[in-house]
Amino acid sequence: MFFTRLRRHAKWMFVFLALVFGLGFLIFGIGSDQGTGIGDIIRDSGGATANGLSVSDAREQLEKNPTNPDAQRALATALVQDGKPQAAITYLTLYVEKRPKDQDALRELAGLHLSRALAQSQEAQVAQARASYETFGSTFGSALQLGNGQTLPPDPIDQALADRASGSVNSAFASAQESFRKAEETYDKLVLAAPNDPNVQLELAQAAQQSGNYAKAISAYERFLKLAPDDPSASIVKQQIAQLKQAQG
Repeated sequence: MFFTRLRRHAKWMFVFLALVFGLGFLIFGIGSDQGTGIGDIIRDSGGATANGLSVSDAREQLEKNPTNPDAQRALATALVQDGKPQAAITYLTLYVEKRPKDQDALRELAGLHLSRALAQSQEAQVAQARASYETFGSTFGSALQLGNGQTLPPDPIDQALADRASGSVNSAFASAQESFRKAEETYDKLVLAAPNDPNVQLELAQAAQQSGNYAKAISAYERFLKLAPDDPSASIVKQQIAQLKQAQG
């Protein structure tokens, strides 16, 4: 039955709920006046321009010189402005491979990955709500006992619905985690370009925390505190460190 399946997937559900709960700190940059939340990163990424180029014009320029990093950057920006962030990620990734010290581009790329992760997290939440609706009525927490040690076999329809629902939630959650991981990798590159920027350390810590890399998150949070001990976020960051250490066991 469905609730039996839920118990089997309790670890996934716990991690998913922790992810959704933790997004508040990441999205809104709680306690910080430095503009380090996801919302700030995404808003800031929109500040770049493609010199007024349309996607078709930018793509045409890139086709003339496929290895030109400026053309890759222009197309990425045009795609973002055209509401195609996933396609933009491809070209912006190519650009930062050639311009690894371009901090603005790295921040924008990380912001695109984070934005995608948020969308995928919402998909996981919708999938979970749909699962609850579709499997409504599968109310037995364990198999019905028929006596003599025998139990009623699970209903095949309930089982199929539960399997599909669980698969949808797990798939959406895994996709979100992968996007958070890519954002974390981008922040790793940004740290190399700006090792003494406390905001970069904070952004790396938040992305690492959401990707499940608690060790890296703790290290980056501690580095942030060393670089900006009087930052308004310091008290919340200390709480995050304590919670992550507790979660590590």
